[in-house]
Amino acid sequence: MQQAPDPIRSIVIVGGGSAGWMAAAALAKLLDGSRSIRLIESEQIGTVGVGEATIPQMRLFNSALGLDEAEFVRQTQGTFKLGIEFVNWGALGERYMHAFGNVGQDLGLLPFHQYWLKMRGLGQTDGLGAYSLSEMAARAGRFSPQAAAPGPASAPMPVAYAYHFDAGLYARYLRGFSEALGVRRTEGKIARVEQRAGDGFVSALVMEDGERIEGDLFIDCSGFRGLLIEETLKTGYEDWSHWLPCDRALAVPTENTGLSALPYTRSTAHQSGWQWRIPLQHRTGNGHVFASKFISEDEACAVLLANLDGRPLAEPKPLRFVTGKRRKQWNKNVVAMGLASGFLEPLESTSIYMVQASISRLIQFFPSLAFSPVEIDAYNAQSDEEFARVRDFIILHYCQSSRVDSPFWRYCRELELPPELSAKIALFRASGRLFRSPQDIFTELSWLQVLVGQGLMPDAHHPLADLLTPDEGAYFLANIRAGIQAQVNAMPSHEEFIARHCKAQPKA
Repeated sequence: MQQAPDPIRSIVIVGGGSAGWMAAAALAKLLDGSRSIRLIESEQIGTVGVGEATIPQMRLFNSALGLDEAEFVRQTQGTFKLGIEFVNWGALGERYMHAFGNVGQDLGLLPFHQYWLKMRGLGQTDGLGAYSLSEMAARAGRFSPQAAAPGPASAPMPVAYAYHFDAGLYARYLRGFSEALGVRRTEGKIARVEQRAGDGFVSALVMEDGERIEGDLFIDCSGFRGLLIEETLKTGYEDWSHWLPCDRALAVPTENTGLSALPYTRSTAHQSGWQWRIPLQHRTGNGHVFASKFISEDEACAVLLANLDGRPLAEPKPLRFVTGKRRKQWNKNVVAMGLASGFLEPLESTSIYMVQASISRLIQFFPSLAFSPVEIDAYNAQSDEEFARVRDFIILHYCQSSRVDSPFWRYCRELELPPELSAKIALFRASGRLFRSPQDIFTELSWLQVLVGQGLMPDAHHPLADLLTPDEGAYFLANIRAGIQAQVNAMPSHEEFIARHCKAQPKA
């Protein structure tokens, strides 16, 4: 009879912030008290979090925890997000949106965009965004989690959306949730890491006050430092800065303005980087991501401050990073999450999702004390593929820009692309075909919107799209456009929806 392997009994999470408390909350909920979970963090060290924009998968994480959406939004000063607007990315003066949810409506065996490409060639269609409910609602400043159905007897249709929220408040909210489920928090700094003789597994953490904390499984959420995954285990780092040269950021909150009610993130390209704008209920998050090879920090700060919508509430906070990932996300009995696992600039709001994906993958490969190398290798292979596909999607924004107005943009246009990305672009350029890789978090519709938004139009459309006559195609597109406009008109404004359902309490 096969003997069951000895189970993991104790989990130690190093570092708080969004990553640490997301891991604590999810594992506490899933394991239901069957394992000891302890989180170590130091208020003296703090976290990087300056504000967060997310993608729709965030809703799945909250749902798995059983969080009430209205309460979550209130507690984190959150707002809703229907997509990301990109300004000056394709060319100066141009803007487009990567919106969530469907674009148009598929017909037969072909995706909608093949018919759109056919009709565009005939000069009989609007821009791609006109056929996206999320984009049209976002541009109108409207929001609802459900859209009115076409027929009076039909059920409302769900709308694809995500959130903006305050990262510090989110970590605090999840801390309360986690501690209620039995997670123990330890305040303090780690003085020393002990490793097991023979195999080098982490065996215990020794605190500055002398306390020794043992564990079976360690989750490293210690930020860029990578206390366990790098400083202790010397895992190594794969540097991707030759593809993504931005290596600095400046972040600053501002007072809200009339634009704060808009339900989308904005990314504005500048001469040597880009600026984010994330609207929350109590403030707006802003930041300038830039390449120090092409612009100084003082110059980058001046660009940021000159392009704010409201009055700054603090001095700009500098951040330094190297784009890339650890060579292993899981090494021995340490799993890295968040910034400890790697860094991809927040252009497509993937940081929170990457933590979520790491947690989900860890649950799928949850180990015994045997720590099977085969299972750890499979975890790492999936993680590597996911990181690479997000990397390629971010590179796409840079390499497909038509801008040549600065050395930075000329550098980006001349990049030698990763082979997978180069092949994907070539396939789309030929006839608009798109296929999704298994570990790609972005759908074909996401790739479509950015490719078209950046100005890349296919040389041809799918031949089967010609089965639809021009008159039939015009009718098909007009019906979709009219239906979307009716749904948008029926929605309340984003500001009204928040006021009715999830308005945060003013500070005392």
